[in-house]
Amino acid sequence: MLRSIAWHGMRAVEFSKGDYAALLVPDMGANLVRLADTRRGIEILRAPAGDEVEEFRRRPHVFGLPILFPPNRIADGQYTFDGRTYRFPITDAKGGHYHHGILKSQPFAVSKAWETADEVLVECRYYSNAGNDAIFRDFPHEFKCKIVYRLTARGLEQEVMFANRSKEPMPVGVGFHTPMRIPFAGGAAGDYVMRAAVGERVELSERNIPTGRKLPLSEKFARLRGAGLQVTDCDPIEAAFTVREIEVDGKPFRGALVENLRTGVRTCYEVDGQTTCWTIWNNGGKVPYCCPEPQSWTTNAPNMPDPEAEGFRSIAPGGTWSMKFRLYAK
Repeated sequence: MLRSIAWHGMRAVEFSKGDYAALLVPDMGANLVRLADTRRGIEILRAPAGDEVEEFRRRPHVFGLPILFPPNRIADGQYTFDGRTYRFPITDAKGGHYHHGILKSQPFAVSKAWETADEVLVECRYYSNAGNDAIFRDFPHEFKCKIVYRLTARGLEQEVMFANRSKEPMPVGVGFHTPMRIPFAGGAAGDYVMRAAVGERVELSERNIPTGRKLPLSEKFARLRGAGLQVTDCDPIEAAFTVREIEVDGKPFRGALVENLRTGVRTCYEVDGQTTCWTIWNNGGKVPYCCPEPQSWTTNAPNMPDPEAEGFRSIAPGGTWSMKFRLYAK
């Protein structure tokens, strides 16, 4: 099934394949706000309820699959690259940062949509240029961002691609805020744990900016690599980590998963090699979701002493860059 619908005053695309159902809102950063296994009653992502739509408009990064460009924070709202200084508005007055970027709330166009016997594909595009200056005024590069969703009986595949249409190298840093629903199918928060492919802990300052130090995992966070850690109905978590694969069912796993300890059912979020670090955030610990946020660069990477070591990348003029993800229940 694939169809265009009206959703709380916004256009949306509803689609399904096998046991999976999805809802995409192109007007808000091409955010896939819902992914569910309807047969088993599993809500993989935090979707906005009817009384949360206005919050979704204000804070799209706490629902669905919101794109962060750049990811997390830029200290003091500026950095210098290739002889140019990029200056952004301070959106976090307390910390003095630019955070989460603006692409998460920009309108994308649905450029492709089709259904076959095996999959549903929906592609969305956004173009930044001097005539569409919501982003261009602070990030003066012409570029195309393309987000492709493929839904099959095995779950969701997502690809994000950036094409540099400007005449200068273009910095590229991407993340997703991804609030995974917990509990995802009934029960109590204590029935669920999160596991994640974390490596070292990235030390953060009081402003939540990396200090440059990498630390061994504490006993608490080492559980993310082992039996799992309860991440909702618990103490606040806002921590950053490097990426190192874990083993799940005897196989290497690069991602995060939430497991119901009573039933053994899991929701899984796989990332590719472009993800170099995580931020894990549970919004105070008293909400029914936790965000394992994959990032292509460490928070504030452009301002670090060795940006490339922190995942900082640029795209040559005419070049492209992409990263891929998978979401599914098992």
